[in-house]
Amino acid sequence: MSRVLYTAFDVVPSPKGASTHILHNIRGLVNGQFDVHLVTPNDGVLPTEDTIEGARVTRISQDLSQNFLARASHFGKAVLNHIILYHEYDVVHYRNIWDGLAIAQNKKRFGYKTLFEVNGLPSIELKYHYPGIDSELLAKIKEQEIATLHLSDAIICPSNVTRDYIASLGLPLKLVTVIPNGVSPSDFSASPLPSRADRIPTLLYIGTLADWQGLEVVVKALPKILEQRAVRLHIVGRGRSRQRKFLAKQIRKLGVEESVIVQPAVPHHEIPALIASADICVAPLGFNDRNVTQGACPIKVLEYMAGGRPLLASNLPIVRELAREDVDALLFSPNDPEDFAKQALLLLNDFDLSKRLADSASERALTKFTWHESQKKLVKVYGKLLSAPNR
Repeated sequence: MSRVLYTAFDVVPSPKGASTHILHNIRGLVNGQFDVHLVTPNDGVLPTEDTIEGARVTRISQDLSQNFLARASHFGKAVLNHIILYHEYDVVHYRNIWDGLAIAQNKKRFGYKTLFEVNGLPSIELKYHYPGIDSELLAKIKEQEIATLHLSDAIICPSNVTRDYIASLGLPLKLVTVIPNGVSPSDFSASPLPSRADRIPTLLYIGTLADWQGLEVVVKALPKILEQRAVRLHIVGRGRSRQRKFLAKQIRKLGVEESVIVQPAVPHHEIPALIASADICVAPLGFNDRNVTQGACPIKVLEYMAGGRPLLASNLPIVRELAREDVDALLFSPNDPEDFAKQALLLLNDFDLSKRLADSASERALTKFTWHESQKKLVKVYGKLLSAPNR
């Protein structure tokens, strides 16, 4: 049985999409007869040693009073110390550069193969979380990303946009395998679209309040929608204090407080019921380098689709990889509140259109984008990696 060390600078379990992704990857590897050891940070509540989905879990303590980069550096050093103590792994699978570069640099020393799972790159994403971050620091981080990519034996990513960006950094395409995110049919299934008679319909957004998500567009569009239809906007997600304050200020400025509900993130098992309570689900992803250059595979889009709710999303390549325009979703021009309002009103005023899109989207998500399919692709990558000569 091949031994795998899976490292992730993400708390697991948690409401974040990253946690969902990690748990399904682990399940696929364990079912594929791999001996998996997951190493993640501790949030101060979860146990230091644990078992999840058949994998051993070790959680690294962190000082939450430190800034992000200090905590990331501490995590990277702790992972390398773990490998030095327990160097029995056949594959080390990492999701970030904070420990990934040292892991890749030491692969010959300890005799393991390396797999870099690229979902997001900090040289692109950190400036959205920490406005004003030093540009020279971001340039150094990008150098570290490129070095980690070039030293890795295999690379997986969730979208064609991400694959093409990685290739633009000088990586051979044959090293990069696209494995989209998925949904579990046992968790998500289509429920009947609720009648809109004698009730106020709900627009639902689930996800982080990160700047790249484009929530500002939805809030700006809301007064235009309310001119013609009563509607409620329900926002569910985690965000930094700065992001929550900005969102609240924007809602007050536009005078739509009575039509907006903002709720903290919920455990993943509560998301299907949230989607079932909605009339339209929105993914207003912004036109920016995170979404257009780096790419992503928004789990929210697939879960909305699987839940059988009409999807209104930005017209971006990362969305079109998942949903077909006018077949599975209505797409609006990114960063355009006017077009968002126009498309939202189309859905609100045409129940048959909403139902057609929702039915098509649900069938597509539950057959083409399942975690089971993603797990099969991941196990196949592992098989090729273990049988391939060292790079």
